[in-house]
Order: sequence, then structure tokens, then C-alpha cells
Amino acid sequence: MRWIKKVTSAVLVLIIVVQVAAQNKILVFQSDFGLKDGAVSAMKGVAMGVSTDLKLFDLTHEIPAYNIWEAAYRLQQTAQYWPVGTVFVSVVDPGVGSSRKSVVLKTKKGQFFVTPDNGTLTLIAESQGIEEIREIDEKKNRRPGSSESYTFHGRDVYAYTAARLAAGVINFEDVGSKLSKKVVAIDYQKADYDKGTIKGNIPILDIQYGNVWTNIDSDLFKKLKMKYGDTLHVTIYKNNGKMYEGDMPYTTTFSAVDKGKPLCYLNSLLNVSFALNESNFSQEYKVFSGPDWKVEINKK
Repeated sequence: MRWIKKVTSAVLVLIIVVQVAAQNKILVFQSDFGLKDGAVSAMKGVAMGVSTDLKLFDLTHEIPAYNIWEAAYRLQQTAQYWPVGTVFVSVVDPGVGSSRKSVVLKTKKGQFFVTPDNGTLTLIAESQGIEEIREIDEKKNRRPGSSESYTFHGRDVYAYTAARLAAGVINFEDVGSKLSKKVVAIDYQKADYDKGTIKGNIPILDIQYGNVWTNIDSDLFKKLKMKYGDTLHVTIYKNNGKMYEGDMPYTTTFSAVDKGKPLCYLNSLLNVSFALNESNFSQEYKVFSGPDWKVEINKK
């Protein structure tokens, strides 16, 4: 009988550990609302109304209006640094009130993403994998008294559901019905190597300085067998239109080239990036970011 009690105790401990990991009371908000009015504060107020034990953080509220792609990128960029069990709320929702689904995605890493299924989950689904997706049942998981509100689901549905999940008021199964493991995905150029050329996407800019960041990671870049000081040939396209073509050295620092000259470097995420020393590459060459921006690089 002792061994049965030990096994039972071990199982109970495991269940408790899993529950804690799944509900760590951390809630991270992202939106395109900006901070000029009370929208962000309203979402946080709803969350604190669920539980004052929650820990609330901001990823960003400066996503350009309606820019679903950038919302997808910022989640993928940032989520890797947060612990298992963290619940993210992302509200970039130009289709609010339409037939688009409101969902919670649980990744294989054990994080949760509460958002409209409108492309926002494109990159996080790829980088972390999909464990399960559930559609939010608004009959159970909607802020009481908000049934006649159709244009602020961030407050009435997403913040409320996320807070209940993060606080342990509900578990993941209580969110709503289970969906197939597939999200609405935005099409873009994935990083790929073929016969001495690497193709990739420009997902984002280093906004403050105008540096151009790609999705080409250091492991793929190694296939070109570049050494510091070697010259790289770079071509940038928007859709099929060529926007930039030129040569630049591969360096470790911006000051390795003269002021205003181009260079290639690995950014803080260890992805291939382009810059002008003490100048703005994006503004100078009218190169921007998004799913329709592509880059090709090869060793010269």
C-alpha cells in the first residue's frame, strides 16, 4: 500500500507542477492602440478585476495601426525570453466584430497567445509549434455586461479571457472548443540556401537607426563561408520590383566602414542585417519591411 501512496503523491505533485507552469500569473500585452488614450489602461483594469495577483507587462503598444505582420514578428521576437506558462494578449484587429475567430493558442513550449486568428500567429506557430488551439467561447469568457459592445474585443474578450487563464480561474480546456492545429498564415519568403545564394525576408527594421533586419540566421549564413572583411552582394526586392542592389563588407562593427557606407553584420538576434555607418539605410534607399520585402545575398 505504501508504494501506491507514493505513486499517488508523485502524481499529485506532477499535476500541481504542470498547473503552476500553465498558470504562472504573468500576462503580457501587445496592441496597436498607442498610449494616447485609456484603451491599454482599460484592458489592464479588466485583468486586475479578475485577479490582483496578476503580474502585468507590456510588450509594445506601438505596432503601426492594422499591421498584423509586425504584431506577428514582435511576438516571435520576444516570447522566447519569457517563461513557460506566460499568457500573451495581442490585439491588432482590423477585422474586429467580423467573422474572424478569437482564439487561444498553446505552443509546444507551453506559452499561451490570446488573439484574433488573422495572421498574428503566423511566426509564433512556426517557431514554437502548435500544441493546441481553442476558440474563445464568448458565452463563458467575455466581460460581464459587455455583450452589446462590438468594437473593443481587446478589453471585453481577450484581456478578460487571458486574465482568467493566467490567474487560474479557468484552465485551457475551459477557453472553448478545440480547433484544428492550423492558423491563418501570412505568406512570406522563408530563409533558404540554394547554389551559393541565400534568399530571405525583411520582417522588421531596427526602427531607431533604420537598419534592415532579415530572417536569415547565422547558421544559414555560414553556408556562404564568409569571413570578416569579405564582400557580400545584396539585392533587395519589394514583391518583384528591385529596390536596392549593391556590395558591402561583412563586419563585426559599424565603424569598420567609413561614415555613410554600407555594411553587413549579425544583429542581436544573430540574424543577417544591413546598415549605413551613422546613417539610415532604410531612408537612404527607401527599403522597408513586411511580408512583401525579399532579399538575396551571395558572396562576391
